[in-house]
Amino acid sequence: MDQQTRTEIEAAAFRQLVAHLDKRKDAQNIDLMNLAGFCRNCLSKWYKAAAEERGEEIDYEQAREIIYGEPYSDWKTKHQKEATAEQLAAFANSEASK
Repeated sequence: MDQQTRTEIEAAAFRQLVAHLDKRKDAQNIDLMNLAGFCRNCLSKWYKAAAEERGEEIDYEQAREIIYGEPYSDWKTKHQKEATAEQLAAFANSEASK
């Protein structure tokens, strides 16, 4: 496989991941962190870093809007729930919190 094809496949897989997360707004970030060690905010940070590595200026909030599909503050108001004591305890004991 040549590098261009690989890059196109990786980009398509990334877009599918973002679309999947958009459909699964019930999957809270803390649940993602507890299960997989990353969340939508992590994806936003990685997106920003990748853009900057390529000389593109993008701030964190712009990257969040790309990942969340809307301004983070709007998404948070509509979809984010308070973390339960169990979720917070699981996070505190996870590798993601270290």
